Amino acid sequence: MTNAAPPQPKKSFAKVVIASLIGTTIEWYDFFLYGSAAALVFNKLFFPTVDPINGTLLAFTTYAIGFLARPLGGLVFGHFGDKLGRKKLLVLSLVLMGGATFAMGLLPTYAAIGVAAPLLLTLLRLIQGFALGGEWGGAVLIVSEHGSAERRGFWASWPQAGVPMGNLLATAVLAVLAAVQTDEAFLSWGWRVPFLLSGVLVLIGLWIRLSVSESPVFLEAQKKVEAGKIKEKPPIVAVLRDHWREVLIAMGARMAENVSYYVITAFILVYITSELQMPRSAGLNAVLIASFVHLITIPLWGALSDRIGRRTTYLIGTVGIGLWMFVFFTLLDTKSFFPMTLAVTVGLFLHGAMYGPQAAFFSELFGTKVRYSGASIGYQLASIGAGAVAPLIATALLATYDSTFPVVLYVLGMCVLTVIAVVVAKETKGSSLNRTDTEAPSVRA
Repeated sequence: MTNAAPPQPKKSFAKVVIASLIGTTIEWYDFFLYGSAAALVFNKLFFPTVDPINGTLLAFTTYAIGFLARPLGGLVFGHFGDKLGRKKLLVLSLVLMGGATFAMGLLPTYAAIGVAAPLLLTLLRLIQGFALGGEWGGAVLIVSEHGSAERRGFWASWPQAGVPMGNLLATAVLAVLAAVQTDEAFLSWGWRVPFLLSGVLVLIGLWIRLSVSESPVFLEAQKKVEAGKIKEKPPIVAVLRDHWREVLIAMGARMAENVSYYVITAFILVYITSELQMPRSAGLNAVLIASFVHLITIPLWGALSDRIGRRTTYLIGTVGIGLWMFVFFTLLDTKSFFPMTLAVTVGLFLHGAMYGPQAAFFSELFGTKVRYSGASIGYQLASIGAGAVAPLIATALLATYDSTFPVVLYVLGMCVLTVIAVVVAKETKGSSLNRTDTEAPSVRA
């Protein structure tokens, strides 16, 4: 059994990495744009008949609904990605996501069409979530399956870096608009600009993604299926029946990573504007700077996992973020820009220790013909109980107790769950990806 994918020309592999990074950046730009708009705009434009805090809760509810569609997207895209290939599904996910986001920029508000406005907004959010549910698995797998086992943690982390890059792009656009527009202009029409910009970005992403080759690991497995050497099972059935332990490990590993991320990047906008009475630009700029650091350090954490292992690197981030949350809100409460930026930057730096090795870690848990399904299902199911509700829970805890300490305990509890999941998992560093769906991870000594 080979330990890696067939060697790829350097230019060809670089194109695969760039295509995954840019495509993921665009899709997460779309997704994060909604989260920022939910905190800053949608409560006023689509839910104006309730008080501000409840309007924010309703806006975040539509935000959470997008997460509910992600496991369905993971199931559908994973199934067809394991049967038809990674590339076709990646192109489809980009079209769906970009189209939904562009349409949001054209939506009439509640003042124009009444209750139909939030209903249409929710429908488009569901399409966003469905598309993103299929995006992650394909993006990380096509890189993992093109590269070598020795540096898989580093290269597979680049699609992960598309998340902060997308957040960076979304936050930068919003920050520029906030700086050059009055609040009235932003609420009137300025908020539509970043959504409409998505249409241009999608065209760029499609041009790049259509130029990459299919995963050689998938093509090799498909040849074995066609030759009768492997008996192919429906991927979803095989995953849920034979690989439920790996799915649970992936879900548990996601809890601290996903919850901490959305508390740091989304809930902060609610906290500083509603509780600290600071302008939204302060929070946007802090997240902007921190996302740049996050972008740079994610591949470094991925590279470290190639040396010391996925589990050790992941645990550094989990324990670190749990401890940092005790400092995080104290720094925000200073109402000073430098301490606030430090709070977000260190938080995302530690988050990167989980997110960097995650792509390689999850890819190595499953065999080739169930890998898209298994990784996507574990990743996206966790998002329902983690990132989907994190801003909602954090906002509700703050409103109920008028204190951030319950929010800290909430994140800490998620860290405990992640520690348990990672500790019970096998180390996967160096595993072969040329495995059938019935073989356990093959780890080199």
